[in-house]
Amino acid sequence: MLGDYTIAGRRASEIAASVEAGVGSGALAPGALLPPMRELAGELGVNPNTVAAAYRTLRERGVIETDGRRGSRVRARPSSAPRDAVRTAVPAGVRDITAGNPDVALLPSLDGALAAAARRYAASPTLYGEDPVVPELARLARADLDADGVPGGPIAVTSGALDGIERVLAAHLRPGDAVAVEDPGWGSVLDLVPALGLRVLPVAVDDDGPRVEAVERALAAGARALVVTARAQNPTGAVVSAGRAAELRELLGRHPGVLVIDDDHGHGIVDLPLAPLSGVTRHWALIRSTAKAYGPDLRLAVLTGDAVTLDRVRGRQRLGPGWVSRLLQYAVVELWTSGAVDRAAVARSYAERRDGLVAALRERGVPAHGRSGLNVWVPVADETGVVTRLLAAGWAVTAGARFRVESQPGVRLTVSQLTAADLPVLADAVAAAVRPGAAGARYA
Repeated sequence: MLGDYTIAGRRASEIAASVEAGVGSGALAPGALLPPMRELAGELGVNPNTVAAAYRTLRERGVIETDGRRGSRVRARPSSAPRDAVRTAVPAGVRDITAGNPDVALLPSLDGALAAAARRYAASPTLYGEDPVVPELARLARADLDADGVPGGPIAVTSGALDGIERVLAAHLRPGDAVAVEDPGWGSVLDLVPALGLRVLPVAVDDDGPRVEAVERALAAGARALVVTARAQNPTGAVVSAGRAAELRELLGRHPGVLVIDDDHGHGIVDLPLAPLSGVTRHWALIRSTAKAYGPDLRLAVLTGDAVTLDRVRGRQRLGPGWVSRLLQYAVVELWTSGAVDRAAVARSYAERRDGLVAALRERGVPAHGRSGLNVWVPVADETGVVTRLLAAGWAVTAGARFRVESQPGVRLTVSQLTAADLPVLADAVAAAVRPGAAGARYA
């Protein structure tokens, strides 16, 4: 059952640590079946309740999963082995379009913004007990949200979009609750949900966002929360259209107890309008990160939502990090008010590369998707074969397994490092690797 690995320990914490150590070292492979609780209790000479407590801890940490009489197994993707840790090795001389990073040439210099923040700090140093959100940042963020039709609500600041999503989920859900998540979708969210002890319910997407019937199935299956990428969906580039948003809002209106999280991480690099789902249920949140438009190391996202959700998020944040550095908040205020980023120009630059690649692929008979953001998604029949052939042709792309639960295979191409001259060359290589006609045109 476990091969040569022996689980040890007398207390629940020791047993759980022993299993985690086996998973972390690779001695317990994904999918490995753990001994029944009574059997392991007998081997260790402990009460079965002790083993049950250890297994419960492991489930809550996202290490194992239990399926009734089929027993407990190491998860296919335990939280100790996140999807982002599984990367394609890029040999020297191969173009790397795997990382999903923005174009550094389109990011503003932070010198002036950080210097301005330092001057503000020198004039009035931040001390304990101050408001965790700089009032000017809250005012600017709220005005931007109002312009995009986001319902009114308090403002919080988190250390990036994923931090905000985690805090909102933790504010309402408990281990064992189910979360409806896009499939294919952001690998970090697909890892985060089980790491919180929650269950993933995959929701199929198309170019207009989550498919209504898929969301309806997830809600019928008991989803307590729905996480939706409003624009620049990773990896497919989907955008929640106004029509799709209206359908989803009508559906969610019949489920007022569901927590809805809008992830608008593409704000600042996308010129398509926002169609939020926020506000239709009792508890909701919308998150906007500065990472794509201003730089991944600027660890700041703006979060708004209903009063109860924001009160819980800010209260729990006070007991942990306390607040996101006001120096960073001052820097963001400076970036926003100085016009350091021409959002329209940035969005246009990414759109030209993305749309150009999608068009070039389709001219070669390769279906591709990418309405917004930094990525193009190409459905394929065999991810490993396509990735391998593209490496041989001089291109490193990301296998879709990082982003999938039940959806069909694909590969992700990040366009931010491409030039206009690259597009036909890459399209030729992808067409040769995919072998047109072997892959389906749908990704959900």
